[in-house]
Amino acid sequence: MTESITHPRFRLGLRDTTRVLWPYVKRNFLNQVQGIWFIVAYLIVFQIFVLRLPIVYAAMITVGIFLVAVGLMAFMEGLRLGLMPLGEVIGSVLPQNSRMPLILGFAFLLGIGATFAEPAIAVLKAAGSGVPPNDAPLLFSLLNDFSGQLVASVGVGVGLAVMLGVLRFFYGWPLKYLAIPTVTVLLGMSLAFNQIPVLSDVLGLAWDCGAVTTGPVTVPLVLALGIGVCRVVSSGSGGGGHTGFGIVTLASLFPVLAVLLLALVHYNKDDYYGAANYAGEQISAAVEANQSASVPPRDHPPISDDEYRKYLESRILPAGYDVQFKGGEPQLVDGDVVLTTPQVIIRKEAKRRIDLVSDKSWDDTLAFGAQSRKAMLEAIRAIIPLCFFMYVVLRFVLRQRLCRDSDVGIGVTFALGGMAIFGLGIGLGLTPLGGQLGSNVPLTFANIVPWGGDYVEQAMFAEHFGKLIAIGFAFFLGYGATLAEPALHALGDTVQRITVGAFRKKLLMQTVAVGVGLGIAAGVVKMAYGIPLVSMLVPGYVAVIVLTWISPHHFVNFSWDSAGVTTGPITVPLVLAMGLGVGANVPGVSDGFGILALASVGPILTVLTVGLYTQRQLRLASAARSDTVVVAENIEVPS
Repeated sequence: MTESITHPRFRLGLRDTTRVLWPYVKRNFLNQVQGIWFIVAYLIVFQIFVLRLPIVYAAMITVGIFLVAVGLMAFMEGLRLGLMPLGEVIGSVLPQNSRMPLILGFAFLLGIGATFAEPAIAVLKAAGSGVPPNDAPLLFSLLNDFSGQLVASVGVGVGLAVMLGVLRFFYGWPLKYLAIPTVTVLLGMSLAFNQIPVLSDVLGLAWDCGAVTTGPVTVPLVLALGIGVCRVVSSGSGGGGHTGFGIVTLASLFPVLAVLLLALVHYNKDDYYGAANYAGEQISAAVEANQSASVPPRDHPPISDDEYRKYLESRILPAGYDVQFKGGEPQLVDGDVVLTTPQVIIRKEAKRRIDLVSDKSWDDTLAFGAQSRKAMLEAIRAIIPLCFFMYVVLRFVLRQRLCRDSDVGIGVTFALGGMAIFGLGIGLGLTPLGGQLGSNVPLTFANIVPWGGDYVEQAMFAEHFGKLIAIGFAFFLGYGATLAEPALHALGDTVQRITVGAFRKKLLMQTVAVGVGLGIAAGVVKMAYGIPLVSMLVPGYVAVIVLTWISPHHFVNFSWDSAGVTTGPITVPLVLAMGLGVGANVPGVSDGFGILALASVGPILTVLTVGLYTQRQLRLASAARSDTVVVAENIEVPS
């Protein structure tokens, strides 16, 4: 008779559980802080010590940034435990057990679901409130009246890109033969749109949508599917043995095409704001009411009630006040100028003083409970349908079961809670921080009302010098934020391995960071000098097409994908909010879209350029070694 062996169960109390989990939580939390701290500190230091403006809503922003770190930590852990295992299992089993139509259908739906789950999509949907409808009517309607269609079109674009990426894996098509025609079509459409003012307003949004899609959800899931396909099929001759690259590139191009087509449809139907068939009267009435009720900003700081009371008590004007006289009859009496019955106006002079934070520590108009519920509902709508779809495919289409000890359920819970906390933190922290700094940056060269202020302040510097400062700020913002992106470190390791050290990790990271910095700086140049986006995108992408055609396949693959890893969940909300803030305060600019698009083309251009230079240096070194060997063989050794 066999005796059953029972193992004792251990129960841990709260204190012991905390001791076990704390090192793990601390390490993951610090990893997220490491990717945030530089860019946040840079923004705060620039606003306080360069612009000499206090941080408005400092307490709210602090809470928001903390929630961003916590939410991103939980979300990435949930992605690792829940969504990624599902994607990897499906990616490895689907090509073996299914025919091509089913594989392509799954790839299409996966791309759509992953897009809806991207944290940056919520930021894109919230970007419409700052667009003036009279200046950019079609853009306003896309972001407000048709925001659901906008997100759906982006998802369809990603779905088509994933389908094409799977076909590329199966047939070994070189990436350049797909990317070059796609970009050519997009540039042609952009040039055509630029000829029509209503359509030209949506170009920045369309190209920015390509950057928004390549985030922490889409990239891992579509790569998991692609890697599974690559394990089954041969690598093909076109991929150079590196067909795992390239799918991110397609996922950043096809959404641009989808948004342009969506804008064209509504333009032809005349159903956007102010057009003949527009049906959103309630939105237009509210907007016009807000515009008519707006009070022109003051050209000097207001005198507070306390300052007025002190003046009444002493009747003495302290330093920092100006006395002006209007009207009256001037007379010269005993050597004095006497004004009879004038209107005396006492104004407070504008004086800058460096304060770390303003008196407004929290936005009183923000309903925290409503904001939390909204973030949770957004997370449920994004995560649950995607996970349910993947589970149904795995269980009922592929007839596969998850292991009993699988942590997928825990992972989905973490992803759901993490995305809700992350979305709340974005609304409380990163969006207000990026928005107020973007709104204040034009103060270096223009007379504007600072974010949260109530009067116009004079430009700090001469116009062109101030614009150079704003452009320099944008460059270092992009450069520093890119180096902090965790995905770039992973790409650097991969590229160094597949190029056998020819393209070192450090060199790639610096090259990509410089490219992103130049792209964001170019975006500020576009707004500061009123340059059309097409005038900057077309030359950049034409240069990219030429470099792509003459570059080796493996350089093309990781060069194009380098644009995708730079638009992470921290960079996108901050840069988007900053761009919208800058656009709202520069005269003649209706919106701030387009910065992310230029930040995407920049690293492709720099990586391809450095890749060609590196290849040329290797050829010269190889030729020098060959010449040395030939000379050595021809030397006669005396006997």
